[in-house]
Amino acid sequence: MIDLHTHSLFSDGVLIPAELVRRFEAKGYETVAITDHVGPSNIDLIVPRIVKAAKALNGNQSVTVIPGAELTHVPPALIRSLAERARVLGASLVVVHGETIVEPVPPGTNRAAIDAKVDILAHPGLITEQEVVLARENGVFLEISGRHGHSFTNGHVAALASKVGAPLVLNSDSHAPRDILDRELAEKVAAGAGLGRDSLETLLDNSRKLIKRCLSTG
Repeated sequence: MIDLHTHSLFSDGVLIPAELVRRFEAKGYETVAITDHVGPSNIDLIVPRIVKAAKALNGNQSVTVIPGAELTHVPPALIRSLAERARVLGASLVVVHGETIVEPVPPGTNRAAIDAKVDILAHPGLITEQEVVLARENGVFLEISGRHGHSFTNGHVAALASKVGAPLVLNSDSHAPRDILDRELAEKVAAGAGLGRDSLETLLDNSRKLIKRCLSTG
């Protein structure tokens, strides 16, 4: 199992990175990315600490830790520069908090994230077909979310991505231990999105491809 969208207490999660990673390790995960919420006010504070945690933990347990960041509720005009800043600070994976229907995310966030060629557009809500096509062209992976609320539009995202051939990944958006998906629940989330119960391996393979790309350019 792989999860490329999780949160520690460096943002609004409840666990320090070491305990967060241990919880995933105990469930048999092979890779986890720590992607705490960042914006102009805290990106320089948070990303280096995630990088420090990943360096300390990698090689000392079975799960690989990828340092990342989730740009969250920032003005769309700032997304490209903040994504670049996150990478300079050491983030191997850049996620953007997409236009979920359960939060007042600024309109235009999805398009700005895709134009910036970030790695993952999380819970993109009622994303348009044009944006999904552009995500495919720009190599931006779209998220099927295991998180309550954000998951409401999984079916819409999956249907458009399947139609145009855009890559999908499945993540928990974990904030607490109870949010971590086991394999059975992950299969049900994928099936509930209309992808079919046997689609989980394809989603995991997509995550592996993204990990390989991020680590090769990091």
